[in-house]
Amino acid sequence: MSFRISSLPVEPFMPLFGLSDEALLRHGARRAIADEKPGFPCRVTLADAEPGESLLLLNYQHLAEETSPYRAQGPIFVWEAAREGRVVVDAVPDYLAKRLLSIRAYDRDGMMLEADVIDGGELSPMIDRMFAIGGVDYLHAHFARRGCYAARIDRA
Repeated sequence: MSFRISSLPVEPFMPLFGLSDEALLRHGARRAIADEKPGFPCRVTLADAEPGESLLLLNYQHLAEETSPYRAQGPIFVWEAAREGRVVVDAVPDYLAKRLLSIRAYDRDGMMLEADVIDGGELSPMIDRMFAIGGVDYLHAHFARRGCYAARIDRA
């Protein structure tokens, strides 16, 4: 099955880029400097930042359906030099392939129908299996160890 892995759009985060640390705190965000790779995964570029690069650590609502009991938000990193989102079709970026993932399948109303934990290198077959479940509209990938949102997966 053909699939599309989508990042977050950069536009909502751009007003925060370059703000002072004090100003970021007023927005509930903090600046982080990558000190290892992998370790600082950007949700806009779908790539790990290089050591020395600046990212923002902030809270993001990744499941916003108001009527869903699964509505959720959590911490994410966004590289301050990101300039556009990314879509990857029928391939798994290293950002996901090299990590333990929690994959969650949702219907169009944001109700979770299935979930599983896998090695990121096995993501493609898991996507096929999840989309074969009746009623599944989209998937969310989370980094299993910290539980943070990683990317959205749709049928292509």
